[in-house]
Amino acid sequence: MKKVLILGAGRSASSLIQYLLKAAEQHEYEITVADASLEPVKQKTQNHKNARPVALDINDAIHTKQEIERADIVISMLPAMLHPQIAKMCVALKKSMVTASYVSPEMKELDAEARKAGIILMNECGLDPGIDHASAMKVIDHVYAAGGKFLGFKSYTGGLIAPESNDNPWGYKFTWNPRNVVLAGQGTAKYIENGTYAYIPYHKLFSRIEKIHVEGTGDFEGYANRDSLSYRPLYGIDNIPTMIRGTLRMPGYCDGWNAFVQLGMTDDTYHVENSEKMTYAQFTESFIPSGKGDMKDRLAKYIGIPAKGNVMEMLDWLGIFGDKPVTLKDATPAQILQNLLEEKWKLKEGDIDMIAMQHQFEYEIDNKKHRLFSSLVVKGDDATYTAMAKTVGLPIGIITKHILNGDIKLQGVCIPTVKEIYTPLLHELESMGIKFVEKEV
Repeated sequence: MKKVLILGAGRSASSLIQYLLKAAEQHEYEITVADASLEPVKQKTQNHKNARPVALDINDAIHTKQEIERADIVISMLPAMLHPQIAKMCVALKKSMVTASYVSPEMKELDAEARKAGIILMNECGLDPGIDHASAMKVIDHVYAAGGKFLGFKSYTGGLIAPESNDNPWGYKFTWNPRNVVLAGQGTAKYIENGTYAYIPYHKLFSRIEKIHVEGTGDFEGYANRDSLSYRPLYGIDNIPTMIRGTLRMPGYCDGWNAFVQLGMTDDTYHVENSEKMTYAQFTESFIPSGKGDMKDRLAKYIGIPAKGNVMEMLDWLGIFGDKPVTLKDATPAQILQNLLEEKWKLKEGDIDMIAMQHQFEYEIDNKKHRLFSSLVVKGDDATYTAMAKTVGLPIGIITKHILNGDIKLQGVCIPTVKEIYTPLLHELESMGIKFVEKEV
């Protein structure tokens, strides 16, 4: 019996665990799910005969090593910063590993050792990165096979609330790691458009947006991700004159979030003195120049927004002008903001989320120009089996199964940009209703 070890049973792991437990019955796997707390593990494994729940402190190196040693393959659903630590153990013990996170410099350095050990360190196989790579490469390889030449590629993805569950002025609720949402976009966005390199600093990012229409679903706002340029060689489109990867949000969101950026409330580099004694109104006041008059009027004037407009209504709805206590001790501005957002942007019972992704390809074949829109929309089942959990967890499960069964024989540090990986992945996702709709102009 082949053994799978899943490290972490958080909100993105529900569909992954469900998928692998179903596969375990057919392929005779043992699925060990390890988490710091046994409760979420028991909830997600539900006494399945092929499941082995384990309480594991990831800082306990001896126990962690023991669990990796008894497994045939390891899936890390831990925070991204812990992946290299787990990967080093996997290399030393000659165990393949799968994650949904970006390839970090530390992970990349393990490529030669992983090849020598005869294992694969499979990264970026969730949603974005993951499904975006696979679906883009399917089109790119098809165009190249037809003798085509690429003129432009834009790709946008958003983890959103479904329209039928959208009941707040932000059009947003948390469906994945809240901290990542609060810190999103920090740094400088880099891309190329019409042959010209473009750089957007963080303080301008949410005011430089593009309107994206997904047929049958509606309009969205897209803002650029940190680094679009690094994907040109990975996709084999090194000389493409336009390359942009970005994030989708509902209309109006970016104006609201830009207010927090301009105020400095998303800063995570310092701690606010006596934060536990503050109200949110006092916290907000600390970012506005002192003076006479209503705090809302002074805030609006300071960051250049209408005092009675939509953005002010969005901020007011969140409660940043209210008397609710912060309660967090020695917290950063970003942590204080996140604490409030987690309450206001929480999925309610009955809420469903939505994933929207769109690729826009421009290419030329036989001197004829083409424009192809490839769009994906996925909705969740409930607050546990969310669209985010499906689109992150199912690709990990599918790829893990194909590695275990010997269908994927690659070694070293990999991402799903080759046919050996993306063909079976996309095929199985389609059988589950996760399918791209293509429209050519």
